[in-house]
Amino acid sequence: MSNHLALRSGNPALQSSTFRDHLSSVSEGTMTLSGTVNKTAISLILVIASAGYSWSNPAMHALAMPAALIGFVLALVTVFKPKMGHVTVPAYAVAQGIFLGVISMIFNAQYPGIVVQAVFLTFGTLGALLLAYMSGLIKATENFKLGIVAATGGIAFLYLINMVMGFFGSQISVISSNDTMGIIFSGVVVVIAALNLVLDFDFIEEGAEMGAPKYMEWYGAFGLLVTLIWLYLEILRLLAKLSSRR
Repeated sequence: MSNHLALRSGNPALQSSTFRDHLSSVSEGTMTLSGTVNKTAISLILVIASAGYSWSNPAMHALAMPAALIGFVLALVTVFKPKMGHVTVPAYAVAQGIFLGVISMIFNAQYPGIVVQAVFLTFGTLGALLLAYMSGLIKATENFKLGIVAATGGIAFLYLINMVMGFFGSQISVISSNDTMGIIFSGVVVVIAALNLVLDFDFIEEGAEMGAPKYMEWYGAFGLLVTLIWLYLEILRLLAKLSSRR
């Protein structure tokens, strides 16, 4: 059992003890893969719908940053109060959708067509990695998991430093640069973000096998949604860098 409860995801929403800590709470059914898939689909529909609405309504553009902040707060509530997932996760999806809609509109205004490409690449990556995982082509071994977790932590730390530097009018050039090193960096981040999906699949499957409570389906959907949003934003950033060089 201890091996199965090892750290399973680089996603901060899906940590090693998440399901274990709630096993004793099972009272109204247990978590299933199909239930998690359905809740993930609902969450994605809410993201897409709210993103489309904020994209097409200029009055919503001023709400981008407040929506991002609300989404962050809802994410924290979900992490610490998983039982509230049936409320916080849909609300998080709507808030993030509003933010993504405005950000996507800004990118698309600069580089027409870039958003459609990013959306297709994001869902294409999700589908390809899911098939690879289900077929056993990619396996979430312990070394694989440790490598992705370490790489994800390194990227998060680098972004944190860049954010702090931004307060002083500076930044880490490789993050925003469109030169060769900047593009390579973004490409590596996209790959790491994508591989986190594999860890998320494995983590969710483990939760279902362990008999986690039914409400953890929303939590599993939330963790997967966090990774997908990150992947989409990184793909958008990479495509923008490539487009700016043309």
